Amino acid sequence: MTIDTNRRIELLNSLGFWMELNDTPWLAAQDRAVGANPWFTKEHIALACTNISREFLNEAKLRAWVSQYTLPAAPKSVGIVMAGNIPLVGFHDFVCGFVSGHYLRLKLSSKDDILLNFLLRKMGEWEPEVLEQVSIEERLNNCDAYIATGSNNTARYFEQYFGKYPNIIRKNRTSVAVLDGTETDEELALLADDVYLYYGLGCRNVTQVCVPRGYNFEQLLRVFTRHNGYADLNKYKNNYDYHLAIYLLNRVPYMSNESILMVENDLPFSAVSVLHYRYYDDKAQLVAQLKASEDIQAIIGRGFIPFGDSQKPALSDYADNVDTMAFLCGL
Repeated sequence: MTIDTNRRIELLNSLGFWMELNDTPWLAAQDRAVGANPWFTKEHIALACTNISREFLNEAKLRAWVSQYTLPAAPKSVGIVMAGNIPLVGFHDFVCGFVSGHYLRLKLSSKDDILLNFLLRKMGEWEPEVLEQVSIEERLNNCDAYIATGSNNTARYFEQYFGKYPNIIRKNRTSVAVLDGTETDEELALLADDVYLYYGLGCRNVTQVCVPRGYNFEQLLRVFTRHNGYADLNKYKNNYDYHLAIYLLNRVPYMSNESILMVENDLPFSAVSVLHYRYYDDKAQLVAQLKASEDIQAIIGRGFIPFGDSQKPALSDYADNVDTMAFLCGL
């Protein structure tokens, strides 16, 4: 490998600065990404880029993070199958693989195959050898190891194809919030971001709120109206109307503020435009249950991840709580 660790970190740091400059070609690439995926918006792409730049591409944070690992002396070929549910959702896997020095072969989701491709070409302009280390491919045959992210259904296929190699295979996950009923309007406004951003499609989106028995939802529903504009997106509105019709036909009790439907359900996963809620009597027991669940990516609330920060993971916040960097360094 001809690019040393310091240079790789410098390149990532430069990329972070450049992403926030928003020059014309980069903005044009974002427009193409929006045109290719009706769930993507310019605002959501800008938010994802800002969080990536500040959390994943900050030189000081990168160096502090890398210092915790012993990087491999001999690079391997690592295939990475990326999801496409939110903009640049696979970027963290790319950073881990790039910094660890492995040869990366990326299979991008057809839902998000424009942004990272553009960013890699930009890095290649600064350092041509980047494109020798990282390639985008349709088929990932004969890699030494694999990282694959998808649904519970696709995970079965990943296990079949990649099971005989060292691998990380991720399944469906979601996030929940734990409320105690004394939250301020400001805290609930931040929670609304955790629920609505990216239309709730990310594994770090809150899809269920856990509340004490007797909780009054009026304040939450009122504050959540700050995102009622989301109902203007056709695909989101279609989901809302569909699930509202189902609840009416089946006489399922629900609450609404015109942009989200709240129904009582112990399952943490909810559909787009729907937020589940569940009551708890013993908070400690609830938290222990949530922490033990393989379905939960993050817990939001006082004493947990702060309200509004669910979509701002740090470099050491690994999907499915599996240390991707340790996996790569151990190959």
